[in-house]
Amino acid sequence: MSSITLRFLAEPSTVNFGGKVHGGTVMKWIDEAGYACATSWSKRYCVTVFIGSIRFHRPIRIGDLVEVEARLVYTGSTSMNISVQVRSSDMKGGQMQTTTECLIVFVSVDEEGRPMPVETFTPGTPGEIALAEHVKAHLKASRSAG
Repeated sequence: MSSITLRFLAEPSTVNFGGKVHGGTVMKWIDEAGYACATSWSKRYCVTVFIGSIRFHRPIRIGDLVEVEARLVYTGSTSMNISVQVRSSDMKGGQMQTTTECLIVFVSVDEEGRPMPVETFTPGTPGEIALAEHVKAHLKASRSAG
């Protein structure tokens, strides 16, 4: 499976001091959706090795319907590069709006934590190809800046 979408309601236990869902909670959701996508692709345990370009566009309110979509963008020999979008809406007729987006990279590992090869993902649509090129350019820029 090259994508997965988790849907749930934002609960009161996730509130921050400003009365909205805590950013750390959103990051946890991103990691969970990314893990589910990576593990279903590799059929193995995976570990997070990079989270970048996280962008919070708007807050999530308690009671909102939340949708976390993780999409495989491209693969390395042992890594899976996944684009994650978080959207939310008011259950009483609101339209889904992007709240957060980021890139997350997972590596497939064996029982001893050694990287294991993953099946190659080939983007099939023009949108998937463009997203893969965008992510590759971003990662290249991140590596050269560090």
